This record gives sequence, C-alpha cells and structure tokens, in this order.
Amino acid sequence: MTPDQNSRPGPGQDDPRRVVVVGGGPAAHRLTEALVSRLPAVESPLVVSVLAEEPHRPYDRVALSRRLAGPVDLTLAPDVWDHAAVTLRTGTAVAGIDTAAGTVVLASGEEVGYDELVLATGSFPFVPPVTNASAARVYRTLEDVDTLAAEIAEIAAREGRPARVLVVGGGLLGLEAAGGAAQLGAEAAVVDLGRWLMSTQLDEGAGQALGRLVRDAGISLHLGSPPEEVLTEGGVVRGARLGDGTVVAADVVVLSVGIRPRDELARAAGLSLGERGGVLVDGTCATSVAHVWAVGEVAAVDGRCIGLVAPANAMAEVVADRIWGGSAVFPGVDDATRLKLAGIDVASFGDAFARTEGSLEVVYADPARGLYQKVVVSPDARTLLGGMFVGDASPYSALRPLVGRPLDAEPAAYLSAGGQAPPDAELPDDAIVCSCNNVTAGCITSWIRGEQGPACTDLGSLKACSRAGTQCGSCTPLVKRTLEAELTRTGVAISRALCEHVELSRAELFEAVRVLGLRTAEEVMRRFVTGLGCDICKPVVASVLATQTGDYILDDGAGPLQDTNDRALANLQKDGTYSVVPRVPGGEITPDKLMVIAEVARDFGLYTKITGGQRIDLLGARLEQLPQIWRRLVDAGMESGQAYGKSLRTVKSCVGSSWCRYGVQDSVAMAILLEERYRGLRSPHKIKLGVSGCARECAEARSKDVGVIATEQGWNLYVGGNGGFQPAHAELLATDLDDETLVRYVDRYLMYYARTADRLQRTSRWQQELPGGLDHVREVVCEDSLGLAAELEEAMEQHVAGYEDEWAATLRDPVRLARFRSFVNAPDQPDPEVVLVPERGQRRPATPQERATLIAGTAIPVRPADDLPGGR
Repeated sequence: MTPDQNSRPGPGQDDPRRVVVVGGGPAAHRLTEALVSRLPAVESPLVVSVLAEEPHRPYDRVALSRRLAGPVDLTLAPDVWDHAAVTLRTGTAVAGIDTAAGTVVLASGEEVGYDELVLATGSFPFVPPVTNASAARVYRTLEDVDTLAAEIAEIAAREGRPARVLVVGGGLLGLEAAGGAAQLGAEAAVVDLGRWLMSTQLDEGAGQALGRLVRDAGISLHLGSPPEEVLTEGGVVRGARLGDGTVVAADVVVLSVGIRPRDELARAAGLSLGERGGVLVDGTCATSVAHVWAVGEVAAVDGRCIGLVAPANAMAEVVADRIWGGSAVFPGVDDATRLKLAGIDVASFGDAFARTEGSLEVVYADPARGLYQKVVVSPDARTLLGGMFVGDASPYSALRPLVGRPLDAEPAAYLSAGGQAPPDAELPDDAIVCSCNNVTAGCITSWIRGEQGPACTDLGSLKACSRAGTQCGSCTPLVKRTLEAELTRTGVAISRALCEHVELSRAELFEAVRVLGLRTAEEVMRRFVTGLGCDICKPVVASVLATQTGDYILDDGAGPLQDTNDRALANLQKDGTYSVVPRVPGGEITPDKLMVIAEVARDFGLYTKITGGQRIDLLGARLEQLPQIWRRLVDAGMESGQAYGKSLRTVKSCVGSSWCRYGVQDSVAMAILLEERYRGLRSPHKIKLGVSGCARECAEARSKDVGVIATEQGWNLYVGGNGGFQPAHAELLATDLDDETLVRYVDRYLMYYARTADRLQRTSRWQQELPGGLDHVREVVCEDSLGLAAELEEAMEQHVAGYEDEWAATLRDPVRLARFRSFVNAPDQPDPEVVLVPERGQRRPATPQERATLIAGTAIPVRPADDLPGGR
C-alpha cells in the first residue's frame, strides 16, 4: 500500500506506526476494530493506543436507556482490546495536543507520541440557559443513568410515593429517558419548546400521533413553552417553572436538549472548526492539520456535526482505510432514525419532510389509534424519497434501502396501516440494508453465496460475518428476508416443514396437536406423518405429546419414537454403558442421600463425577443394571435428573442469604422451587436455570436459559442465555419481581418457548429470531400482548400437577421394566463389549489401545465388568 499525503512513516524505518485515538466511545471502538481487521497475522506494522476518559470500556450509547431497567452490560465487543497491537487506557484524560511535535499530553503530564492521531472525543450535553440549571441532571453516560435509577428508587423509598421525574427535551434521548423512568415506576413528564415531539424528525401529524401515544403510556407532556427555572427548596429540587408561568412539580429534573461537540482539544491545538463547533473535516475525515483525523460526533462534515451511529461508523471505516493507505471517502449522511419507546414504534428516513420540489406525500392517519404513516415520492409517484412512521413502523426496514429508487407498487401499498404487509421489493446490490454498518444487499448475498468465505445459510452466521443487524437491530427482518430470498433464488427451498414426512413446522405441529386434543403417538402419526417417519420427526412427536399430556414417555406407542437416551431413561456413553444422574434440586442434598449415592457408586463400580450443574453423575452402568440402581435411589427419596432428555436439566444456585454475608435473597429456596416446578418439562432443547443470591452472580445465572439474580427489592429475571458452541448471555427481561410474579413470568416464558421454538432450537437463538426479539418476548410474557398469559399459565399448571418421576413409574410396572435388558434371551447377561480399566481409584472405559492389549492377552489389572456386587 502507498500512504496518501496525510500519512507518514513511523519514527524509525522498521518501527510500527503509532496510531493514537483520543476518546473511548463507539466511534473509537469501531475505528480500532477496522484497523485491527486489516492487521496481518505476523508482526504488526502499526500499534494502536486508545485513550478513554471514562473508566469503562467503550459501550453502546444507543442502548443507554436499557441500563435504567437494571445492570445490563452495554460493553461493545471486547475482543479487539485483547489484540497485541492494541492498548486501551481507560480513565485517561487528555490535556492537550502538540501537532508540531506529534505528541498528546495527558492530564497526568505524560506525553504520548503519535504518527497518526484520531480525535473521537464525542460530545457533551448542552445545558440551556435555565436558572438553577446546576440542580438538574444530564443524561449522557453510564454514571448519569445509574445515578438517575438510584435516585428514583431512593425517593420512592423515602417519600412512600413514586418519584416525579421531569425531562427537559422531547427528542430521541429525552423520550427514552422519560420512558425508562416511567418503567421504573416514576411519574414521568416531558417539557419541550416545540409544539410537538421530535420536531426535527417528525412533521406535525406524526408528532401529534406520537404525543398521543406517549400520553397513553402515562407520560405527561408540556409542549410549546421552555423551562425558565429549576425550583429548589433547601437545596432539594421541587420542580420547574416554564416560560408561560406553569409550575411542574418534580423531584428530579433531567436535561436532554441536545449535544455539543467536544472540540476543546482541537480548538486549543489550532485545528479548523465548523461555524457551530466541531472539528472541520473533508471527505476523507482529515482535519486541517496533517496526520490528524476526526470521527464521530466531534467531526464536522460540511460544517455539520452528526450525532448518529451510522455516520460515525462510516467515518471510522474511512479513516482506518486511509491510515492503511486506501482511498475511501465518506459516503454522506444517512440520518434515518428509529425509536421504540414503551412499545411505541417511531421511524423517519430520507426526505421525510417532502422538501424536494414537486414531491408528493402519501399519508394514512388514524388519530384514534395513534397511527401515522407517510411515504414521500417523486412527482410521478414512482421514486421513493423518504418516509415517516408512528405507531407502526413495520414498513421502515424494507423501504429505507429503496430511497432514490423506483417502487414496484403504488406508494399506498407500502403502508401497512390497512393490515397488509408491504410488498417485497427486490433490493439492488448497492442498496444499503444496514445503515449502522454500511452493509449493502450485495455484500449480504455474497456472504450467503460463500464468495467471501464459508457460505452463511442461517441468520446467526450471516449477521456475524456481514455485521448486518448487529448494532441497532432494526434491519434484522430485512436481513432475514434477503437470506431467504437468496437461498430460494439459488435453488435452496425455504421450507418450514419439520422433515420430509411432516409438512408442518414444529410450532405448527404443537398447535395442531393441542387444538385437536390428540393424546397418543398413534393419533399424531396417523394424522400428520407420512410413511414411517424418521429420526427427526418421531422424537419431536413424542416430545410434543409429553409436553402437552405429561404422560409416561414410553407408553401409548411413544416408546419407539424416542431417541436412544429417552428409551433408556439414561445417557448412552461412548462404551455402550449409561450414566445415572439423580436430581439434586438447587444443588442442595442431605448427607443421607449422599451416602446412598456413594454406596450405589461403590456397589456397582460406577465412575463418579460432580457435574457443572451441581449434581453427581454416576457413569458406567449397564442397561440391565439401571433398574437395580434406580430402585435404591428412588427408595432413598431421589428421582431422575433427566440428564438424558430435552427438558429441564438443572437449576444452579449459590448458598444465598441463608449463609452468605453478601446474599440478599434465599437463592437456594427459589432454585428448589423452580426446579421442582419445571422438572420433567419437555421442550425443543434442554433447559438450564440459575439463581444467584446477589449481584456477585456466583451461580452464573446469566449463562442460563433462565437466570434469576437477587436484588434488595426482589429478583431480576434474565432470559435467553446458554453455553455450548455458540454461547450467549441472557438478557434482562424484568426487574425487582416478587416471588409470585417471577414464577408467573417464568411459566409464561418457558411454555411460550416450548410452543413456538423450532426443533433443537436453544432459547437464545429462538429469542433472537423472533420478530422483535427480546421486546416481543417482554410484550408477550410481561404485558400479555397476545392474550396468551392465562393459557400459558394454565398449561404449566397442568404440567406441574401431572408430573411423575419417570423412574419411579418404571419401577412399579413389570412391562416397563422388561425394556431394560441387554439381551432378550439372557436378560442378566452383561455386555461383553464393555471393558473398563482402573484410573485414579475409579474405572473408566478402555481406550482402543488398551482394548487391543487385553484381547492380545497381556495382563492389565482390570476388574471384570460382571465381578461386582449387583453385577449379575
């Protein structure tokens, strides 16, 4: 690569170039990622130092309001900071820049040399000229949000009433702050100078519709008059007086009226600034001083600073390319915005105000529903210019990439107000699908075809490779549609069928069986399965029946449908033996039960291992030994832990408030309650839960399908986590729940998952691929948006009432016990293929080399498999 005129070599001929980034926000993170992605695997030709003033690693400011609901981790992908060529210094303030010497001076006095300097200092909240403004709060950082949440809780506890929060500013961030405060139980209000909300993004019709919906959400609005004074009494905030004389009572006043670029370092260093502030940059994001660049909110493109994610990401990519000697140019500003506030959908894009001469506006408005939809088209009504949506923004993701292009149908057809989905339009390759990451339709299809690496034929891998849909997520439906369209185009049928024998998807089959009231495998197979079925559909049929009926899984013709593990009620191991895993609810077990487990392990010569789920695994049991083993365990009061089933496995817990000095709730009692409630619940995949007694999270609840973490006020509920090949952290669903509400929400979540997920789909992937993702789950589980809450709870109550331990049921029935023998003609004859060897005081399966040695006659000290108490 040949460096351009704004690049220079390092301090020595063989030394790597030093890139210093001032700022620790999303733009700095994206720039570092872009630089590192181009680094060779061998010795690095450059080193990157990121100087972040905040004490945190870069985090997602777009999702800042999610933090109000609880301690959610907003940290952006941290892998980049582990690269050997990258150094991140948090809590490091920069005092000045010496462009002549090529150094950055830290507040500590330390000097850091650079060859390329990138300013990503972002912005700060604008404080309007309001009397007593210092008594108000701003809303910009994690500390701002955490402080606000703590103050809302403290006021409610002290006053015995909801805190009153007044937000000054009716823009994106102000509405999110008000919505977040309302979700915490505060009485929220918004003051704005404009006659309607979000006046820079919405016209009056859309703004009025939004205002109606916001009021319906319980947020008061005071529009058309600015605040003049924050009222205090004895140093305590009491409210605000508006310009028209109105006094609004408040305990907390939050200022969110806009931002100003943090350009003080550039100003002091003599860099050219925009008329309204910001570091002036050209189309390459270069400043007026060589080797100095600016990206993000501090950069003034054409004299204008832009406080949006997509332009900041685009600038970061341009600068990274230029530092590497490329020729990238900033593509311009995509100022499309989308907001989801308490279930209210708002979006605008393109020429939403119809400023293009002769443009036409096609509008559908339903004031009673708070619905406003508009598309702006060219004078001939053929070319899309922009759009605006309030109340239902479902057409947004499909229309935004088509700006400046002909539409395939009448403009009104793209409005979903009439209840119809907008028509599918084929996107040209250069259409931007993901504006946050500047990903085109052509880029996405090239990943699907395998032109840039391994073919991505599922949504998860496509998002990971292309980066489309990984930031704000609003384009995910369009990414999925593009994936399905491309697979169809290349001859890959997008079938929802479970398999070649069942035309229905798993969710459709589940619903059909439920509605028709089918109870036996024979009924379901005859009704929905062609031929004899297969290893895919038969276990699903058995699982669906088990979930709905709670019947013994091997009766009524269901036995032949089960897979190997379920048929044996045990996990098959590599050497043909089985494992025995008794249930240990919450990890709590008595010494008497421990002694029984120890005696069984000793008498049957079983390898003993404590599992990661706080249970004890007994390995090496032969099929015909299983009833003998379980007889002793069941008689001791234990039951199957169902380690073999697609069902609840474990509920892991810490010792909680009963013993731990940090515990704030009884996590063991809650874990036992949940495990005994959901044991035996058959589902699309295995389910694991965790309960932690405090925020220290010793039970690792956020790595579980359902995680419960104690707070002083109750429980925080997390959903959709899992380990495995593609680990995922659970996401926060609800906060500070009492015991009854927690159980009710978990009931709904698990039963909704059991009903609607695909075969072998983990909760994390199911949750991700649902339209609306976590928001949809929250609407269904917490808000009962589909009206299914009572039905889901009733289904769970039926499961709980009908639960019976499978091994206890087996031991009572001689017919069922007959299944457990290695050889039909010699039921007590052990399997001669099982060869075990001693190791660390236990017995494990012989390796192929050890088996060969035994067959050859060499003496290896091994206890014969049948030379054990209970062996024959």
